[in-house]
Amino acid sequence: MTMATTKCRIVVDMTKCSGLGLCEAVSPDVFEIGDDGNLVVHTHEVDAERTAELREAAASCPTQAITVEVDAQP
Repeated sequence: MTMATTKCRIVVDMTKCSGLGLCEAVSPDVFEIGDDGNLVVHTHEVDAERTAELREAAASCPTQAITVEVDAQP
């Protein structure tokens, strides 16, 4: 019997991102505002154990540019 692995996928609408860095304050290993003021997403997929943290980062975004999707993968 194979266990399903659950992952969170991070989707960012860069046209909405204003580069304020509130997401970076919540999850600095995932989000970073570069020296040019643009968002850098270090990984677009993380373990689902971090779902609450990533949803907090998404909720902190004033432009609602971040979406967190949870997928079960075989």
